[in-house]
This record gives sequence, C-alpha cells and structure tokens, in this order.
Amino acid sequence: MSDAPVPEEKLSYRLITGPDDRAFCERISAALAEGYVLHGSPAATFNGTRVIVAQAVVLPAAIASADAAVATAVDELDAEFEGEFDGEGHA
Repeated sequence: MSDAPVPEEKLSYRLITGPDDRAFCERISAALAEGYVLHGSPAATFNGTRVIVAQAVVLPAAIASADAAVATAVDELDAEFEGEFDGEGHA
C-alpha cells in the first residue's frame, strides 16, 4: 500500500486576492499556467495603506458545463411552454 498523497482535484473556480504587487501577478500567472482562464474584470480597493486586488479564475470545463446546463434549462422551458409565447423578448 502506498502512502503517496492523492493529488487534489482542481477547483473549478478560484478568487485570488492580495496586494497589487509582483507576487499577486505571479499567482495569477501560475493559475493561467495551470489551465485557468480569467473570469470577469479584476476588482481593486484601497485598505488605507495598499491597493488590494482580486481576480476570479475558472477552468474552461466549468464554463462549458455551466453553459450546457443553461442551454438544457432553456430547452426544457421551451418544451414546457411551447406555443404560449409570441417570441417577443425570447432569444
């Protein structure tokens, strides 16, 4: 039996925060190298001393999975309410 640690599964979503410095940029760069993509715009605030930033990153598979779930839900609603809408305001 092996006592080797089991690698942790990557989180689909991460919010990386910290002071706006090189170390923060290195953390974002490392996440991108691990296969994450930026999600949304970065946020920044000032804590009275330093600028603190936050950037969400997600795995592309998580986006595809969420998009597929939304598409399925829309298809199910279309089937449930078929013929009840005139199409106005419906994509």
